[in-house]
Amino acid sequence: MTSETPIRALRSAADLDHALERSRTRPLLIFKNSLTCGTSAVAFDELHDHLAEGPREVDYAIVTVQTDREVSNAVAARLHVRHETPQVLLVRDGRVEWSVTHHRVTADELSRALARWPVQPPRLTTTPTGS
Repeated sequence: MTSETPIRALRSAADLDHALERSRTRPLLIFKNSLTCGTSAVAFDELHDHLAEGPREVDYAIVTVQTDREVSNAVAARLHVRHETPQVLLVRDGRVEWSVTHHRVTADELSRALARWPVQPPRLTTTPTGS
């Protein structure tokens, strides 16, 4: 992990709310992790390999299911996904655009997914000005 791309732990419903709100202007990649699963450990290493490729215009978040079960359940309920670990969800505008689980969580897969859904600049709104 680099200092340019920190992974934020989602530990409360408020943390999740903030991350989902922010996904309206910047993609969010949520990694759901299990501390007792070997497959999750391998997937976590793959996430770090992906991060080592360099900074991206994406927010990264992690939910550890053993310590933050309520947040894990809220992710599943709010984003309408089945709970799995390891699991990666790419969220834009509060909705899941892409997801992957188990052995399919690889650095290459994460990079490909982000390349398919590049960051788009926020829409600018103009207000009429008086003459």
